[in-house]
Amino acid sequence: MTTESEHDRAHRQRWWILAVLAISQLMVILDGTIVNIALPTAQRALHFSNADRQWIVTAYSLAFGSLLLLGGRISDYIGRKNALIIGLAGFAGASAFGAAAQNFSMLVTARTIQGVFGALLAPAVLALLTTTFTDPGERGKAFAIYGAVAGAGGAIGLILGGVLTTYASWRWTLLVNLIFAGVAITGSMALLKRDRGVDHDPLDLQGVVSVTLGLFALVYGFSHVETTSWHDRFTIGSFVVAAIMLAYFFIVQVRTKYPLLPMRVLADRNRGGSLFAMLVAGIGMFGMFLFLTYFLQTTLGFSAVKTGLAFLPMIFALTTTAQLSNIVLLPKLGPRPLVPLGMVMAAAGLFWLSALDIHSTYVGGVLLPLILIGLAMGFIFAPAYNTATLGVAPHDAGVASALVNTSQQIGGSIGTALLNTLAASAATSYLVGKPATLLNQQIAAVHSYTSAFTVSAFIFLGGGVAAALILRSGAPAAHDASEVPVAAH
Repeated sequence: MTTESEHDRAHRQRWWILAVLAISQLMVILDGTIVNIALPTAQRALHFSNADRQWIVTAYSLAFGSLLLLGGRISDYIGRKNALIIGLAGFAGASAFGAAAQNFSMLVTARTIQGVFGALLAPAVLALLTTTFTDPGERGKAFAIYGAVAGAGGAIGLILGGVLTTYASWRWTLLVNLIFAGVAITGSMALLKRDRGVDHDPLDLQGVVSVTLGLFALVYGFSHVETTSWHDRFTIGSFVVAAIMLAYFFIVQVRTKYPLLPMRVLADRNRGGSLFAMLVAGIGMFGMFLFLTYFLQTTLGFSAVKTGLAFLPMIFALTTTAQLSNIVLLPKLGPRPLVPLGMVMAAAGLFWLSALDIHSTYVGGVLLPLILIGLAMGFIFAPAYNTATLGVAPHDAGVASALVNTSQQIGGSIGTALLNTLAASAATSYLVGKPATLLNQQIAAVHSYTSAFTVSAFIFLGGGVAAALILRSGAPAAHDASEVPVAAH
């Protein structure tokens, strides 16, 4: 009877565990955009330059993106509950330090530390979700909710950032993390079993150093492009270092006895296709958020709060299709029809946005394509998260989860750098031979945004074709039932 009652309690607690994990993931995801809204205010308060401003964003993405695989390995080694609580506490501490910043150095240091603990936190969250929800029916519901949170987190960050900056202080865009972390730590300690780790193999130091340096150089290269050019020697040097280090990393992984990233994790076609989908979605989503935010604020004159609220229809649409795709369609059809469909729908929405001009309105020009993109993202994110971690052995769950986060993070870095560069070039090209009147400058700005939307649309179209070729047909294989939930006893 004792075993049965523990099982019943674990069954009841799974949904509370999901709530804790969703709060933790939301904190990490929205931190990519919540601070962006507050940056102009923080810049005035702390008196740092436009060139320095970029580093408030870049410091977080550099630390987060480059350390994710190591974070996944550490969570496998020390236990997911330990990794989650340490990550939450460290993230909250860094946020408090940043909120108290008196100068640029303090703020950029805080953002870097946030990225470090985020890299430990994010893989632990997804690994816990993977090993907690093993029943196929419940797993679909859980990943639908998780996918909706992950996909909508950026928009939620815009809303929350706008509200806090306008009605409180830019410092509250960091302090709010203490609330998220406090709730998540309390829930984790009450609900999660203290696991001792599932992978105690020796640490692959060559793999750790090469992949960390490689990912750091890759993210830095794309970040550097935004403030310089593709021809800048530091940009080129960064990409060369990234290529060498990542190539060496994969050579090491094939040859070493205890690899940081076992090749068996990448061997499954559905997992590979899902990781690719996250990469493409990261490129397109970051570009859409960035340039649509510019359009709403600079062209339509929306406030920070109104800009955030303008994304609400997209969040509702995304949540709807995340539930539909993961709970109803994925178990029957598999990811192959769903993810490419989402890619094509996203492309259609972005092509639609590319028709915007200086006379467009929110209701007439933005609302419907934004809803279409939200519907599309629900077909991409939820099935991709679910499929990328389906059937992973318990001792590989951390590194598989880190791969998903890495794909999305690298995609965001590529998208921001690539689309920023293309948009700036489009604006410059438009103004060639034209008088620099205010009207022409406004038209050039909108032209730069629509050019970015067009390129994003083609990226999604290409991603849809590739995903259709990579992903397998048919319903996904049943999950390994031997995995046990991690609810508290």
